[in-house]
Parts: sequence; C-alpha cells; structure tokens
Amino acid sequence: MLYWLTALSDGGDVFNLFRYITFRAGGAFMTALVFGFVFGRPLINVLRRKQGKGQPIREDGPEGHFSKAGTPTMGGLLIVGALLTSTLMWARWDNGFVWLVLFVTLGYGLIGFADDFAKVSKQNTKGVSGKVRLGLGFLIAAIASYWASVLHPETLQYQVAMPIFKDVLLNFGIFFIPFAMFVIVGAANAVNLTDGLDGLAIMPSMIAAGALGIIAYAVGRVDFTEYLDVHYVPGTGEILIFTASLIGGGLGFLWYNAPPAAVFMGDTGSLALGGALGAIAVATKHELVLGIVGGLFVVEAMSVIIQVLYFKRTGKRVFLMAPIHHHYEKKGWAEPQIVIRFWIISLILAMIGLATLKVR
Repeated sequence: MLYWLTALSDGGDVFNLFRYITFRAGGAFMTALVFGFVFGRPLINVLRRKQGKGQPIREDGPEGHFSKAGTPTMGGLLIVGALLTSTLMWARWDNGFVWLVLFVTLGYGLIGFADDFAKVSKQNTKGVSGKVRLGLGFLIAAIASYWASVLHPETLQYQVAMPIFKDVLLNFGIFFIPFAMFVIVGAANAVNLTDGLDGLAIMPSMIAAGALGIIAYAVGRVDFTEYLDVHYVPGTGEILIFTASLIGGGLGFLWYNAPPAAVFMGDTGSLALGGALGAIAVATKHELVLGIVGGLFVVEAMSVIIQVLYFKRTGKRVFLMAPIHHHYEKKGWAEPQIVIRFWIISLILAMIGLATLKVR
C-alpha cells in the first residue's frame, strides 16, 4: 500500500525510498515486530479467558509436558495477523506472487484455526479429522500450484530447477502441479510436526523464511541472476516483504513463546508458516532447495514416518518417541537444550541452502 507514495516522488525526496524493496522490507519487519509486541499480551489474555483449560496435553507425551496444562493455544493468530498487516502495508498490491503466498498462508491458517478450536472446545487432542485437514490442504495447494505456474515465465512453466547444476531444468509437464502440491502440503505438515516444544518451530521457520527471502530477492533481479547463474523469475523480489514481515511477527511471538511459553502457536501458526515456506519455494523455483533450508522439518517429518512404518511392520520402535525432538526428551535432554541445538542446526542448513545460489 505504501508503495503508492512513490507517485508523490520527484525522484530525489523521501518518497523515492518506497521504490526500493529493501527499504520496504525493513519497514515491514519493524511493523510486524511492533504489532507482535503491542497485541501479544492482549491476545494471550483473550485466549486464556476464552479457552479456560487451554490446549489439551497428550496423555502419552513426555512427563514434563503435563506442567504446561492450561497454556492457551492459537498464538499463531499473532503471527498471521502481524505478517498480514505488515505485508499489505508495505508490499505492492499488483504483484501476483505476494497474493499467492498470502492465500496459502491464510488458507492453512484457517485449517489450523479450525483444528485448534475443535481441540480446545472438546478438550481432545484429536481435533479436526486428519482426512479433512489433508483434503483441504491439498485443495489449497492445488490452486496455489496452478496459480504459480501461470505467474511463472513461459520458459520456466512446469519446470523444476536443480540446485548446483547450472541451467538444468526438469520438465515435469502436467506432473508439476502435483509435485508442487506435495511441496506445499509436505512443508505445512512438517512444520506442524516440529511444533512440540516451546520456541522450537518458530525460530527455524524464521531462519528458513530469511533464507528463502534472500533467494526470492535474488531470483527476482535480472542482474543478480546473471551473476549467480540462476533462473530469473520476475516479480519474486517482492516476496522479501512477506518474509521480513514473517520474521518480525515471529520475533514478536517468540517473546511470549520462549520457555516457559505463555502461549502456543498451535496449528493456526504451524500450518500457516509451513504452507508459506512451501509456497515461496514453489514461487521461486527452489522447491528442492527448501529440502535443505528446511532440513530440520524434513527430519522431524521423516522420524514420524519411519516410526509408524517400522512399528506397523515389526511392532517395535526406532525412536523412544516421535517426532524426534521427543526422542531426545525421553533420553533426558532438557527442553531448552533441544530447542537451541535444533536452532543451530536450522541455521547451518539455511547457510548450506543459500550456498547453492553460488555453487554452480
């Protein structure tokens, strides 16, 4: 919205600053951060009054989690509210990629909200049926995947870029849509599975968003793509505004989610964040790089898949408990120890993912 202030510029005044994506990204970050600090405590108070007993705790979960009973959930409303407000304020409204990512974020946020509401109102950890959640998730992903293919330049439509290998494109044809759907749905559910400890999901989400924001800005500038030998996707640079908003809103949320958490993000936040990361990867043609940047989420999801398949086959468990962060809890690691070490791993993976821009 504020981009239109450039119409008042004569090229040498303060209004000219709004032409620059980097300036608006800084403004978006600060706006979302202030939003989080201002509305965080009032939102928590409302959630606590409305939810009563708060998020139900799994009876088969780690023993230490029973002390968290009564903590309100749906804190993801703070993150989504901050990034939505900030993105709409600072991003260009004529950019299709911005609306694409917002559509996926809000769509998955609504699915998560319905699931959280069902859990809290029924005081049951099951929430909305898994089939319903997955079905709606695939529907949103299908729309977003087709939308992205329409926005992509003709030379990149239905193509999947290979990291590291210069100019290598795999033509998926009509199978690009289901591939992109899998990326978005997989990312959403992987972040959802990671959200099991105070502060565990939000920081890796911000780190991944930061890396993807840099990638989006780079592939959206023809001069950068020529230097880096990556594929040019016009218009994606504006996604940096969204990722800056996500990081600012995420930090505002983390202020209240840091151990011991005053609020949980719930599925409202985790599904929205994961869907957003998947949508950005599809938009920027860096779907495979997401597997590196978001490697922690991949490991968390794979630990659940391995555990379930192995248990069905043998009746035994590979991990003491899945997802894998609960395995380390069972081994006696303190919660902050697990969280901070997983943050470090996320940062390392994000750096590796960014390195693929130059290593060709």
